[in-house]
Amino acid sequence: MAVTIATTKSNENMMAAASYLLGFVTGIIMLLIEKQSKFVRFHAMQSTLLFGGVFVANIALGFIPILGWLVGLFLSFATFIFWILCLWKAFQGEMYKVPYVGNMAEKQLLKMAK
Repeated sequence: MAVTIATTKSNENMMAAASYLLGFVTGIIMLLIEKQSKFVRFHAMQSTLLFGGVFVANIALGFIPILGWLVGLFLSFATFIFWILCLWKAFQGEMYKVPYVGNMAEKQLLKMAK
């Protein structure tokens, strides 16, 4: 049984913003749920790649004494800023691309479409 969600523009914006709420977890959930909206799928993929990468990087940095912890702290602050920015841009209906990650998300979605 497939779940279909009526997608209006405001609903798409809410769903795209929701992709960022819990980082890569909600990104993956939105990728699994939404099959129609390229806008929502882009933000879901960007969330998955961005916050999944940060999650892995923070784990790796945790094993490096002092310097790794300091870099991890800076990375966490930068991630928080990107989190707020991405939430806001998606809610506003903007196709905002995080540098480098946005292009990766687009390429990955094209591969998934084939």
